[in-house]
Order: sequence, then structure tokens, then C-alpha cells
Amino acid sequence: LSLSPSPPACGTHPPVQRVHYSLEMGAPASKLCSGPCCSGMLAAVQNRTRRLAVDQAQVGSMEEALRIDREHEGSWTPSPKAESAVGAGIWTSPVPRWTSSASRDDEGAAFELVMADLDSDDLQSRYLPEPRREGQPAAKRSKYEVEQLVASPGSLPQPLFPDAQFSAAHSGRPVRPTATSAMLARVPREFLESCTPEAQALRRRLLRGATVVFASAGYPGKRFVFELAAALGIKSVVIDHPDSWSRGLVEEGIIAKFLPVDMSQTSEEVFQQSCSLIQKLGSDGLTGSVDGVTTFVELAVPLAARLCERFGLPGMTPGSVDAARDKHRTRAAMAKAKLPTPRNLLIRSETELFAAGKFVGFPAVLKPISGAASLGVKKVESMDELRACYREVVSELAALVVCSGALARDDGSGGINASRMIDLSVLLEQYIDGQEVDVDIVFSDGDWRYAAVTDNGPTFEPYFNETWGLMPSLLTKDKQSSLKELAIASVKALGFTSGVFHVECKYSSTGPQLIEVNARMGGGPVRDVNRFVWGVDLVEEAIICALGIPSRPVVPEKPITCIAYYFINAERSGRVVSTASIEALRQEPGVLAAESFVKPGDVLVGRRDGLATWLGSLVVSANCSDNALAHLLRLEGELVVEISD
Repeated sequence: LSLSPSPPACGTHPPVQRVHYSLEMGAPASKLCSGPCCSGMLAAVQNRTRRLAVDQAQVGSMEEALRIDREHEGSWTPSPKAESAVGAGIWTSPVPRWTSSASRDDEGAAFELVMADLDSDDLQSRYLPEPRREGQPAAKRSKYEVEQLVASPGSLPQPLFPDAQFSAAHSGRPVRPTATSAMLARVPREFLESCTPEAQALRRRLLRGATVVFASAGYPGKRFVFELAAALGIKSVVIDHPDSWSRGLVEEGIIAKFLPVDMSQTSEEVFQQSCSLIQKLGSDGLTGSVDGVTTFVELAVPLAARLCERFGLPGMTPGSVDAARDKHRTRAAMAKAKLPTPRNLLIRSETELFAAGKFVGFPAVLKPISGAASLGVKKVESMDELRACYREVVSELAALVVCSGALARDDGSGGINASRMIDLSVLLEQYIDGQEVDVDIVFSDGDWRYAAVTDNGPTFEPYFNETWGLMPSLLTKDKQSSLKELAIASVKALGFTSGVFHVECKYSSTGPQLIEVNARMGGGPVRDVNRFVWGVDLVEEAIICALGIPSRPVVPEKPITCIAYYFINAERSGRVVSTASIEALRQEPGVLAAESFVKPGDVLVGRRDGLATWLGSLVVSANCSDNALAHLLRLEGELVVEISD
């Protein structure tokens, strides 16, 4: 049977202690705080005259709560075109037709399914940015991108609380009064903490009219984030480089404002310019003052966290974000919390290889501690392999450039040289055997409110390239429970109390083990898979968390459908001749999407020659996980993509 992704019952968690603040905006620092903890927020709260009366009368019924108005929200509203682009009701749980004959063990649930509104076009052209074509000049991108890719957090301001556990202890810091917090103060807590459709409607009502800043729009495939925000009535403000595709969303009526920031600057300069622009929001009457800051882009997570801290807004603390992005610090936090931790040792120079190999043992995995994505991550089987691989990895990292916002090997076509900024330290870690899974988690008020397990297919070693995913999981309920418990404990160990997380784990021969915690919603099909299977929209929940509204997703007792997806890896190196065979899969029964990531003429890396190129993706649905996976693997096994030498 599928393991429920929600806690056993809403309201069973111990109550969270809340502190109410009544702050006179523009008051002297001594009136706000006598210690240093508010120093990073003073710039945001001074020179304002609005007062929040948190002790004003609360409403007495849900009907009254749904009629609470937002003050000073600004005149901009999403266009009707933007609202209809999302589709009515796609973030509410569809109602499946269950059969009484469902009689499966822990390996899956059988049920009849009514498929509705699963438009395959909704899944297409979303999972990867457009690849650079041969002969196309590489975009020369920013110092900011380089810092966040290879030396995060770069020159961004230091966190007020750099230690993860200390950060968690102070996560209840005084926050800046906003229009949203004024509305929340009028709503009884029990109304907001309910897991009913009526309570979710109230949470959406509180979102309407909020001014939310998005730190970076990402690539065009993330357009759905802003379409959903528009459908929810949110006044979205995007901070990005002047040439970002998202600038056009203003004219389309999807976002309220586009704030151009010169991303060729350092991270510190980007941060300061962003603060200056956010400070002015609401002055023209188009939007209100900032209610929340969030991002769905990995590189912008440290920036968004620091903007939240500077303006005293709800959000992830920079200390926790930085610890999650540093593999060595993550392992240290796990060990401190007495959670399962593979043997590991930091290697700063070649002279430390022997001691590291002797301590960790073989097989092992060598990985850069910086945010260098999959580049440099490799499995090693012996001391000789470790020496050779270390030299290869260091040489590879030293030759990196940034092209179009991503790390790439320098092929002479342009980009910013990253070698002088990247930390060449690497982590040698005990190899973890077993099946890999993803656990998508929603945290709110210091505890988990949703956690769903996705099975991952075997990666292509030694470079660990992903293959397929499946939700609901086929693992036994006991294994799913232990993986969820570890993922949730890992998020807590890093000091997080609220937000959406994509946690990667393995169920090994010694039990569950953590791979990494991503302090953001997962990319690729993650949002769609959770939405279709459990009716939970992670974009919506992330925005709810960013505004300080309690998140309590409404989760059905059983899965709505079963989804399997495949990332098609290039079997051999060469050039693409045709992708017609991938597009032809769209005509197959049960296929929701079949999308090409490459075009004829593109140069490919085969999986036996390095980190394989993804040719495309395939997404299918079925009435049980067994059938979904079998159908997916059959289609992938029959697929032949034409590649020339």
C-alpha cells in the first residue's frame, strides 16, 4: 500500500509557541532589540510609520476569515489571460473512483482511475533550458553566477547565525510586520492549521494580493511558477538580469514588475542593488510593500535567504542554506545530530589522498564540496583510481567556465573562467549501495506537513547520471517510513523550520542514508509528479511558506494516479540525426509527455565516455506503480534515437 505523504493526523503535533510583536515602524533600534540579532533588519524597518496591531479582534468564523481584506496591496491585478493559462482547479486534488477489489500488499495499490485535466502539453518543454547549439556564441554571464556555482555563498553578506543549530534556535526572530501578517493576526490559529479544503481556500485567500519577490526567474521552462502565482492573485515581482526572458511577463499581465539587476556584478553588489529596489516597492501604488521573498532557482537560494533576513521576512535562514549547499558541512550536521553518516574526509591537497583512502575505504565517491553540480562526482574502487581521479577532478574543476548560467568545460567558445574562484577541496565519502529515492517535503512551523517518496532507477556509474523515477514508491511501507524519517531529521539537523525541500537518499544494506538536501522544490518533473499523484502543488506550498502562512496541504487517503518518468541518456557519443522516434512516443497509450532536449546536429556525450547527454524525457501514467514502471521501461527499451559518428 502507498505510504501517506502527510503526517498521521493534523493537529497531533505539539503546539508551536508563538510570539506576537507590536512594532512601531521607524522606532529606534533600542525599541526593537538590544542585541545584535536585528542589525541586519534595521534598514528594512526604519523610516516607516505603519503600525501592526497584532492584538486586534480576531474573526469568529471561517466565513468571516474568508472576507478579510488586504491593506495597501496596490492596483495591479493579473490579467484574465494569465489566469486562464493555468487551467481551472489544477492545484486541487482530483477525485478518483476507487474499486473495492484493491487487495495488494506493500508493493503498490490497484485502483480504477478517472484521468482528467492531465494535458500532456502541460508537461512539455519544461525540464531543461535550451542547449547551446554548435557554433552559437556562449553567453558571457555573471560574476554572481560564478560565485554561486563554484564558491557559494561567494561575497554575499555573512549570516547573522552561521551555525545551523544556532540558526534554528533563532528562527523565530522578530519579523517585519506586513500586510499578510496583519491578516494572519485576525485569523484564529486553528482555522489555519486545519488540513481541510476549506482551510486551504482560506490560505489561498490570504495569498491574494500579496507582493512576492522572486529572486531570479530561472530558464523559460519555469514559466509555470509565475502562471500559478498569477492565478492565485499574487503580485509577482521578478529580480533578474535585464535580458531575462521573464521581462516579457509584465506585458503579458502575468507578473506585476520586473526589476532589472546587473548580474555581471559580484554577489554582494547584486544583493545590495536588490535591496535598494525591494525597498521602493509600494511607492508607485502598483504593488504593496514586499510581503515575502522566494526562489525556485538553485543558484538564487542563498540570495533569497539573505534578502529575507535583511527585510525581516519569513524564510529560510542563510546559515541553514549555506550548510545544505556545502557537502562537508551537511555531513558534519548529520553527525552532530547522531544521524546515519557515511565515513568521509575532506581532501585539500594530493598529499592527503592516502590518509583519506585508508580512513574511508573503497569503494568510495569523490565529490567537490562546492556547488559544482555533477561535474567531478565519480566513484573510485582503489587507491590508484583515487589518485588518478583526484588529478582528473582537480584538473576538470580548474578548467571550468560559466556559460549561460551553467558550469561547462572550456571548449574555447567563451564564458567566464571559474578557476580562480572555485574551492578545489574535495570530499571522499564511503560509497552507499542500494536504491536511491527522492523525498519531497513541505515543512511548516518546525515540522513536516507533507513528505512523499519517489523511487529512482539505477544511475549510470561512475558519473551517477539519473535514469527513471516512479511515484508512488514500490518500496515496503517500513522502508518508506525510515527514509522519510531520515529525510525529515536531516532537514531539521540543518536548522530549517519552514519551506519546500527536495531530499535525496538511498536505502542501503545498512539502512537509510542521506545523499543531499536541496533547500528548494526539485526540478524537472517533480512539481508535476507530486501534483498528479497526491494533489499537492509544491509551488503553491512554497509561496505559502514564504509569506509565513502555515502550510497544511490537503492530501487524499490514496494516490490519484501513478506516474513514471525517464530521462533518456545518450548510449553513445556522436551527433543527433533525428529525434522523431522520441516525438512518436506521444501517440502511445498512457504517455503524458515525450519531449526532446536536443535537435539534429547537436553533439552528444555517450554514457560510456563521460557524463551522458540527456536526449529527452518520457512521462507515463497508469493505475498502479508496477504497471506505470513496466510500461515506461518497455517504451524506453524499444526507443532508438538516430546518432551518427
